[in-house]
Amino acid sequence: MKESTKGMVYAALATACVTVVTMSLQVPVPQTRGYINLGDAAIMVFALLLGRKWGAVAGGVGSALADVLTGYAHWAPFTLIIKGLEGFIAGHATHRNKGLPIQFLFLLLAGCEMVAGYFVSEVAMYGLGAALAELPGNFLQAGSAVIIAPLLVTAILKTEKALMHHRT
Repeated sequence: MKESTKGMVYAALATACVTVVTMSLQVPVPQTRGYINLGDAAIMVFALLLGRKWGAVAGGVGSALADVLTGYAHWAPFTLIIKGLEGFIAGHATHRNKGLPIQFLFLLLAGCEMVAGYFVSEVAMYGLGAALAELPGNFLQAGSAVIIAPLLVTAILKTEKALMHHRT
């Protein structure tokens, strides 16, 4: 299979996974008519595995699709951009095999971009008070993803390596 076709197939699967993970647990935030979710961990996992281009696609499209499917369509345009940028930034962690401290820095930067992106959007849509109300949840969401994603990727890569070794 061509490398570009393979990338698109992986990106489509990653997009579907991001959608499902984002939809699986949603904690509503009434002040902003938004929600806290686990999707950022999935975005960062796929960005680490697939790189910045496909990480951006899976993050932006998968998360926006979750918004549309769960009644938060008013957030979808913002989510497409914010989560797409998050996936792109997190995907930089894998570009040119950067070391672990640099990877962590890119994940942290991706999480901060998400928090800042939603904060700006929330201030514009609902005012400073509502945006401040959602800030702790967004920090928790981003921080959890920064911790969970590298652990899951390490487990995935070790499992893949063990399976490949077992086949030979």
